[in-house]
Amino acid sequence: MSGRPPWPEDGESAELRQKEELSRRIKEQKIAVDELSNLKKNRRVYKQQPNSNIFFLADRTEMLSQCKNTLDELKKAHQELENSEKAKIKK
Repeated sequence: MSGRPPWPEDGESAELRQKEELSRRIKEQKIAVDELSNLKKNRRVYKQQPNSNIFFLADRTEMLSQCKNTLDELKKAHQELENSEKAKIKK
């Protein structure tokens, strides 16, 4: 059984779900950035391989930089979604 409903959704509810997903991911990234920022400089950080239970040792500053970049991209996508909603309301 797939994770999606058996009936087609209208565009509005799909946009709402996408917006909620973006908000959730932004919140997760903020927590990751905060946690990495609070670590001492010589602490070890492990990165999980996508779709796997394998972890690799990673550089803390590099991971912090990646998390910040991801957070910026998510915020930008969220802002674009907000702007497109405002444009639809004006029409």
